[in-house]
Amino acid sequence: MSKPLPTTVRTHFTALRMLLVMTVILGLAYPLLVTGIGQAAFSGKANGSIVKTADGKEAGSSLLGQSYDLPKKNPSDTDEAAAPDPKWFQPRPSANGYDPKSSGASNLGPNSEDLTKTIEDRRKAVAEFDGVDPASVPADAVTASGSALDPHISVAYAKEQVDRVARARGNVSPERLNELVEKYTEGPSLGFLGQQGVNVVLLNTALAQQK
Repeated sequence: MSKPLPTTVRTHFTALRMLLVMTVILGLAYPLLVTGIGQAAFSGKANGSIVKTADGKEAGSSLLGQSYDLPKKNPSDTDEAAAPDPKWFQPRPSANGYDPKSSGASNLGPNSEDLTKTIEDRRKAVAEFDGVDPASVPADAVTASGSALDPHISVAYAKEQVDRVARARGNVSPERLNELVEKYTEGPSLGFLGQQGVNVVLLNTALAQQK
């Protein structure tokens, strides 16, 4: 008769078998199951909520804001500030330039003189850019979101930009632009959290298709 293995050895073998079984279940079977369900039932969301143009090109993600700027005069100059393109609806400011690898806010508090000056400078710039009274510029036009990646702006900020976009494009009426703003206005989260917002990525993608 063979001698029974020591208790310590048997315990280690049991632990090793359990490790292998759980690795297969949790490390292979479960991820494949969840991925399969996601691709089958929620393909668009599972793949990043990608927004495509009429010709099938990827325009971005409906979950992530992005900048709509004019090309730099000198692309290699990192100190050259990008200027907003008047032909597009502009998003709210971003603390990181809408870099999805670096989500976060500026961490400046309401008593910060730097923040106060930044807001006033933005208010003046936005009012001049959109051709409106500085007093009418909405708060989200001059303040960044906590994530710096929010693709939404307020309905008020979207409507403020309608006349400027219409003038810059020349081929789309303010009435048509207001229709697009209403179409891409989304209600509060879960129906009661927050306020209505306009998804700028979806709005500008639809705007690109206007003839």
